[in-house]
Amino acid sequence: MSLLWAGLFILGGGLLLLLYMIREAFLNKVVVHELVFSDFPATFGEVKIFFISDIHRRIISDRVIHDVKGKADFVVIGGDLTEKGVPFEKVKTNLLKLKQIGPVYFVWGNNDYEVDFRKLDAIMHDLGVKVLDNTSVTFESEQGEKLCLLGVDDLSKKRDRLDLALIDAEQNSFKILASHFPTITKKILPEHEIRLVLSGHTHGGQIHILGYSPYERGGIKKLVNTILFISNGYGTTALPLRLRAPAESHLITLKRGIEKLG
Repeated sequence: MSLLWAGLFILGGGLLLLLYMIREAFLNKVVVHELVFSDFPATFGEVKIFFISDIHRRIISDRVIHDVKGKADFVVIGGDLTEKGVPFEKVKTNLLKLKQIGPVYFVWGNNDYEVDFRKLDAIMHDLGVKVLDNTSVTFESEQGEKLCLLGVDDLSKKRDRLDLALIDAEQNSFKILASHFPTITKKILPEHEIRLVLSGHTHGGQIHILGYSPYERGGIKKLVNTILFISNGYGTTALPLRLRAPAESHLITLKRGIEKLG
């Protein structure tokens, strides 16, 4: 009888763990951050970015859109918007939801190339989504100060050309780089003056067992050459499960002041 109870206890515990992992995989959490830079152009006041990465097979919850709508200046998709087997109608639905928040900018991830990427590119063009494939976009305040959002193509296919994105960017500007792969930081030099990198790809390790995972959880790191922001991502790969790396998206405020990461 004691063995039976032990078996039931283990089975029950396993079921609860599985349910918890499913819950973490389908959270609709918007994490709020404030990043303060001493050289952020003061005439912009505050710039708010909604950052979402690694959507994969998920449909973005209306709750997320509701929580962010009216609060962000623009949206950055950090790659892996889709993957093999995801209908393009689902992709369109997600893009139309994100456009309710503000202008949308996109960088390619490795899984985006599993689908007909030319069709995906055409869909984004038709919907007015700006693809940053080794290019940049410049925002200018009324006083002439400039902020540049740069984006690089997929590193895994060696399509990234940071040099071209930098040429496309204004030299005297506050530079933010979007890259699906956080390893782009290995190619950034101090003289590039890229102040912030927005990335995903790792899913924050997705599943941490006894503290172990191939990747560490997402977060913000101050490096010698830049500041690296890694998201756990919104969707999952392989199994729709997460453990200690919950699904997330981000509302990031940038402002001028004494440098602070949070």
